[in-house]
Amino acid sequence: MNKENITFNKIPIRTHIITDKDNIIDITKKYCEGIAKPGDVIAIAESVVAITQQRAILPEDVHPNKIARFLCRFPGKDGSLATPTAMQLAISEVGLIRIFAGCAAAAFGKIIKKKGLFYIVAGRQLALIDDIAGTMYPYERHIVMGPKNPQKLVQEIKKATKAEVVIVDVNDKKCVDILGITDKKYVKSVKEALRDNPFGNEDEQTPIVILSKSKRKFN
Repeated sequence: MNKENITFNKIPIRTHIITDKDNIIDITKKYCEGIAKPGDVIAIAESVVAITQQRAILPEDVHPNKIARFLCRFPGKDGSLATPTAMQLAISEVGLIRIFAGCAAAAFGKIIKKKGLFYIVAGRQLALIDDIAGTMYPYERHIVMGPKNPQKLVQEIKKATKAEVVIVDVNDKKCVDILGITDKKYVKSVKEALRDNPFGNEDEQTPIVILSKSKRKFN
């Protein structure tokens, strides 16, 4: 029986400053053409996908109500929803009922000393909200929401590029969260390849990384 032992060469792709005027499918096709081959994996940072979907919002454009100011105490001071503005956006994203349920779960979690219950109950997508994300100019002051429909989007990008595609949230703590991927057999290898966070959100301007196969099947 053949098994797949995949290792990747990582090729960071430098782009122009991507904004909400860009189309992520067109951008990916343009910058990966002639580099990514069928079977390679095009990895795209979730924040730049969200930006092209107009999901980067200035805090001054958000007007948190009293409920948001109260509820932002519950997810935890280190969480991305610890400010009234981010909580207001979360309420708009999933509705008050799910937020209340998540806060109740978080309160219970404090009693039993278990973290993460807020996001399990209120919705995984809320964990993707970056409050003052520190991403590429001119979005370094914006709150960036998670991307919409990432699984559908990776399929559309694959159709345009002929390569496998993954949209991923990676941080400097070596946590890799796959939001959408065209072929699940690559999940483990992609996570391992991206653990060192090869994306560059600052002067590097490399929100796309091509994972090029260097080793394939063995018996």
